Amino acid sequence: MKPAYSLLLALVLMLPLASLGQEKEKNIDPLESINRPLFAINNTLDKYLMRPVAVGYDWVMPTFAKRGVGNMFANMYDFNSAINGVLQGRFAGAAQGGGRFLINSTVGLVGLFDVATPMGISPYRTDFGHTLAIWGVEQGPYVMVPFFGPRTFRSGTGTIVDTYTSVPTYIDNVPLRNSLWALELVDGRARLLAADELLTGDPYIFVRDAYIQSRRAFVNDGVVEDNFSDFGSEEDWEEF
Repeated sequence: MKPAYSLLLALVLMLPLASLGQEKEKNIDPLESINRPLFAINNTLDKYLMRPVAVGYDWVMPTFAKRGVGNMFANMYDFNSAINGVLQGRFAGAAQGGGRFLINSTVGLVGLFDVATPMGISPYRTDFGHTLAIWGVEQGPYVMVPFFGPRTFRSGTGTIVDTYTSVPTYIDNVPLRNSLWALELVDGRARLLAADELLTGDPYIFVRDAYIQSRRAFVNDGVVEDNFSDFGSEEDWEEF
């Protein structure tokens, strides 16, 4: 098990089980006294490591190359979506994900080109956290995971499962596999550079509420609850 995901698993298992049945509880962040210091650590890591690397990546990589990298990782997500579609009993979604993965992995050259979308096969975006929600598992408390950022009990558990059912996990070449993990992190951070300007007020609360709302919209198939606290307007946030 990768050390980073072992840490994520340990943190998830430490969460109080009594809170799992209280998704609508007023206090969505019972671990705030722990989460805030972890958020500060993540901010420091981001300021001096991840963001500078992402800025350099964004500056060096041509637009077409960044698009190709994004397509490649989206293609890997389609593989996970197909698996989760089956687990959810949403076989049309599973067929979408599986069909996209098959077409883009072959005709699209390992996913560098999105051939499936012009063919009319749209993505079915889902993950194991979504699957758990469909199975009736409650959201659970919010937790800030070192380096990996915001999660809930449910989405954090989903991250672990999705990691071990993802394409890179089955690549025998360790340097290649680790390079893909690193590239995904950097590319993902580069895609969030524009969102840095959206942070207002208390950054911790902003990130927490944005994440909670984005996850609720995600597991509700795009239906957004109008309860975005402490801010004057709502913004669309990418899935973490």
